[in-house]
Amino acid sequence: MLHDKLAVMANQIGRFFESQKPETAVAGIEDHLMKFWDPRMRNAIVTQLAEGKIQLDPPVREAVERLKGRKNG
Repeated sequence: MLHDKLAVMANQIGRFFESQKPETAVAGIEDHLMKFWDPRMRNAIVTQLAEGKIQLDPPVREAVERLKGRKNG
């Protein structure tokens, strides 16, 4: 399913930032999602997280939650 793929991709991005301080990692993940993910993908992962359909690692979860407050289109 699409939500599974988005969660896997987001968690992989999060693993790239693991070695950084937590706040830096969250900001890096959020920045990556804003720069490289299509708005539809960002909106989908925000919705899926809100509906409890996906499991995200803690820094990834925080980054995705931050996307809620940003203009994704």
